[in-house]
Amino acid sequence: MHFQPTEDQKAFQETARRFASEKLAPSYLERARGHTLDRDLLREMGALGLIGPDLPEDLGGLGESSVTAGLITEEIARADFNVSYIQLLGSLMGGMIAKHASREIASEWVPKVVAGEAIVGLGLTEPRGGSDAANLILKAEKSGNGWRLNGEKTSMSFSEQADVAVVFARTGDPAGGSRGVSAFFVDLNQEGVKRTHFDDIGTRPVGRGSVFFDDVFVPAENMMAEQDRAFGTIMAGFDYSRALIGLECLGAAQASVDETWEYVKGREAFGAPIVQYQGVSFPLAEAETQLTMMRQLCYYTLDLRDRGLPHTAEAAMCKWYLPKTACEIIHQCLILHGHYGYTTDLPHHQRYNDVLGLQIGDGTAQIQKLVIAREKAGRVVLQYDQKAKAK
Repeated sequence: MHFQPTEDQKAFQETARRFASEKLAPSYLERARGHTLDRDLLREMGALGLIGPDLPEDLGGLGESSVTAGLITEEIARADFNVSYIQLLGSLMGGMIAKHASREIASEWVPKVVAGEAIVGLGLTEPRGGSDAANLILKAEKSGNGWRLNGEKTSMSFSEQADVAVVFARTGDPAGGSRGVSAFFVDLNQEGVKRTHFDDIGTRPVGRGSVFFDDVFVPAENMMAEQDRAFGTIMAGFDYSRALIGLECLGAAQASVDETWEYVKGREAFGAPIVQYQGVSFPLAEAETQLTMMRQLCYYTLDLRDRGLPHTAEAAMCKWYLPKTACEIIHQCLILHGHYGYTTDLPHHQRYNDVLGLQIGDGTAQIQKLVIAREKAGRVVLQYDQKAKAK
């Protein structure tokens, strides 16, 4: 397989790299201490075509490939892991709206996402659910020409900053699992919506938190996909975001490795640069090897998606392996900087804390390994699980 970027893709990559190095990298640590992202910065990203480049041209996108979106995500994440969430959610949520929302909603909101003028949240996780994503309590009940939502969503990225959200709610049998779940496009700036944010150790500008819905009205036309069948239909799109998440983590780890090479070439001990010692250079050589292999996996997965081929197992591989390995690499880079690396003057601790969250969010390693096993073993694993639940 050959994944050499095209000239157009290289141009996008270079634009993202220049923007990231000039506008994002110098202020990464400063932004990481806050709870919000500057909307002017996001609009600048949008003007450069760095948000949702894969979205349809008739909705304001550029009609580019998933691979192009991945290249941009990786470059942004090298400079600021948290800002790269904007591109990831732009592609994921913008694509979700373009495909499953009404034409009126898509025509209004996808151009705003692409332009960096709107942030779309994802209301899926609930306090009791976690990895059991379909175990939803939040209810949507018929009310006139629409629905009323009651309940809580938690761990939503940009919980206080998002303008709107795609919210999954139970419309059918509470015992129906994923069947009986519908999705709604919800304005988060209306009466009955209350939002909070968590005091996380990383990704603070992403502002993970809870959103409470108290008798919130949603028009019937804001239902996305088919009633009671949204979970399986829409969740299929998360194979895409898992590969982009892998590239987010890879970008952060690559930045730490690049900086560490420069440090160990200049730092001297016992009369020589410490890079000459195998105990210093070998861990970095191993990291470069891991990063190269992981990069190939992510772009292979995105290429499969662009060609309309199955990529669920590969996406799950990206999601469990890259956050874990990226944390290990960043940790090693911090240590190679000695006590200086242990200070908050350098970005390694922040990258570690930022990436660490993705070992938990968007599907744990255990869930991803289960997905891979089911894809490879097929119905054997699935039937065993069903029999175990029936006992």
